[in-house]
Amino acid sequence: MKFIKYFVVFVVVFTACKTKKSLIDSSVLAEEMSAKKVARKHVAANFDKKTIDAKLKANFNNSKLKQTFSVSFKIKKDEVIWLKGTKFITLFKAKITPTSVRFYSSLNKTYFDGDFSMLKKILGTDINFNQLQNLLLGQSLLNVKKKKQEVIIENNSYVLSPNEQEKLFDIFFSVNPSHFKLNKQSIVNSKKNRRLDVVYPSYNIFAGVIFPTEIKIKAKQPGSFTNIDFTLKSVQFDTDVNTSFSIPKGYKQIKI
Repeated sequence: MKFIKYFVVFVVVFTACKTKKSLIDSSVLAEEMSAKKVARKHVAANFDKKTIDAKLKANFNNSKLKQTFSVSFKIKKDEVIWLKGTKFITLFKAKITPTSVRFYSSLNKTYFDGDFSMLKKILGTDINFNQLQNLLLGQSLLNVKKKKQEVIIENNSYVLSPNEQEKLFDIFFSVNPSHFKLNKQSIVNSKKNRRLDVVYPSYNIFAGVIFPTEIKIKAKQPGSFTNIDFTLKSVQFDTDVNTSFSIPKGYKQIKI
């Protein structure tokens, strides 16, 4: 009986310790820190696995179309981003590489095979492969160590912004004081009334990796908007991922 008693105590304590280590401490307060140190810690928190294989729930709304569907999401880091949307049937597939964007819609029987102009149309701002990959991983769209940054503390986040903003837009990165991934990033073009906000309401730890469990993308430009909310259902790292892609015959090409 004593053995059982001690064994139960051991299991409870071990489980509690293990759980405690797995949790992200959301009570950490942002204390005074130089912009250089915040930038360094954010870059150090970058995703370092070779592949991602995830299942997501997506809510899409652009005023013309409002839909909820499931997404298979695969990444070969720095090589391929692969997406498949389903709702009983396959709605779309996309394969994005550093040099191309390929996409087809099963509903409209259309496809796109070209450059990043498709993503610019959706998000309202120029974006390249590395920036899109960072956007999906909770990292800054621009290299915060490349330019000198300013930092303020706002809503318990370190808000980084370049000392000299870009000519066409302003950009801001809100860094979480606990794990130094992003809480939010924004690109604002006031002259053209365009902005892109990407919010990361929550993260969790999977196999020792801090990974966003929610992403909210809000793109606004004159006369239109696009809102995409992703909720993580499952994720695996460093597995073999199949990113094969082919456009079905008979589909009509989209020109942008």
